[in-house]
Amino acid sequence: MDKIKLGIPVITEGKYDKMTLSRVIDANIITTNGFGVFNSSEKRALIKRLSANGIVVLCDSDGAGKLIRSHISSLVPKDKLYQLYIPRIEGKEKRKTAPGAEGILGVEGMSDTVLFEIFEKFLTRHPHLSGVGSSPSESITKLDFYEAGLSGGENSASKRDVLAESVGLPRGMSGGALLAALNMIITREDFLTLAAAMQKKPEQKETKK
Repeated sequence: MDKIKLGIPVITEGKYDKMTLSRVIDANIITTNGFGVFNSSEKRALIKRLSANGIVVLCDSDGAGKLIRSHISSLVPKDKLYQLYIPRIEGKEKRKTAPGAEGILGVEGMSDTVLFEIFEKFLTRHPHLSGVGSSPSESITKLDFYEAGLSGGENSASKRDVLAESVGLPRGMSGGALLAALNMIITREDFLTLAAAMQKKPEQKETKK
């Protein structure tokens, strides 16, 4: 079966959940790293920024998943948040030696068929959120970052802070984290425009002295 294209991001809990979803959907998939999202200002800021056009949450159907959903609900406007749920099926994931605390399968343990039906029904109700017809944009690369002075230089960290704030992300992000975040929220063309503007600012200041 062909992957279902989504025009908005999907939040799930861990890397194995993401791997499972990646077999079924073509979308930006963000992981919370379990409860890690509670203590990560970077992750919370990214979720807020990405929710501008809507965001899907698909967590495990256990107590932990409920807590994570509740936390994300406090970050995203209600009209931009789409909550999807997996069925409660008893069992354990193949890679695990024992079932989870509640003895049910998480997102990782869902079959492709089950997940496909969940997202197919979702897009039947919200066809405008489909990513069909959108052309993939060119990614911002590590070389782009380096050439813009955002990595490998003496003032790279401060330059990253300026760029991050300009697009609504927090200061202090590492080069890798900022690069990944930018590729989710702006195009490479927008990035090059911002980078060029940043490079001009020091020159303008010097001419005024």
